[in-house]
Amino acid sequence: MKSEKINVLYVDDEVDNLNAFKAVYRRDFNVFIVESAAEGTKILENNEIEVILTDQRMPEMTGVEFLESILDEFPESMRILVTGYTDVGAVIDAINKGQVYRYVSKPWDNDDLRNIITQSAEVYRLRKEKRVLTEDLIRVQKQLEFMLRQKLSSN
Repeated sequence: MKSEKINVLYVDDEVDNLNAFKAVYRRDFNVFIVESAAEGTKILENNEIEVILTDQRMPEMTGVEFLESILDEFPESMRILVTGYTDVGAVIDAINKGQVYRYVSKPWDNDDLRNIITQSAEVYRLRKEKRVLTEDLIRVQKQLEFMLRQKLSSN
């Protein structure tokens, strides 16, 4: 089993939330904190991020808009929407547009959120493993088909 820390990105325009998150989780995870979606995208471009958390209500774009904007380029990262507001529309948008894995309310429970991040990273790992195995299977199948064609043409 891999002992490397999970890379977690948290995007929130409230610096106090970012600092609190980093203080609580820095021993458990490699924590990247940024104040904007643009900074979040830069982190994603330069690091393999297993889990992304984003606040819903931010000035330049909502959390859902951010998650939707990175979906094509970073489809495997697990996405968690964090909000202090009970906004059913945002939750529905998050699920439909941003393909959010989980929704977390502020203030969060530290142990619950730690478990959610860990579970999210496990799903990420399993999906990545499945993709690799599928690619290997396709490659082997093509090799077998080639060998079979060679054998049939030599007879």
